[in-house]
Amino acid sequence: MNRFSIAALLVLAAGLGAGVTIYFTADDPAPNAYLIVGDTAYAYDAATSKTYVRQLERFGGKSAVLFDEFNRWFASLWQGKRLGITIAALSAGAALALFGLARGRSGGSP
Repeated sequence: MNRFSIAALLVLAAGLGAGVTIYFTADDPAPNAYLIVGDTAYAYDAATSKTYVRQLERFGGKSAVLFDEFNRWFASLWQGKRLGITIAALSAGAALALFGLARGRSGGSP
């Protein structure tokens, strides 16, 4: 077992440990708007309302709507429980890359 294999195992263990810890301790982000119907308040995201999307498309076109949706999706990866999943996935990818590098250095045999 060479240095890259050991590094891959350490990266995988640390990343999965951090990801699981974040996932189970993080709270989901608080809603930014509420809709009140009668005596009940319902949480919703004002940026995904039909009015917002219609105005955004009117001023920027369909590409502005697509870029806005992509930006919101990408930003959501870095908060709450999804951050734990993101860190675990990135560490698994880095560990896989290190393991591939270790396998390439050893001539193809583990």
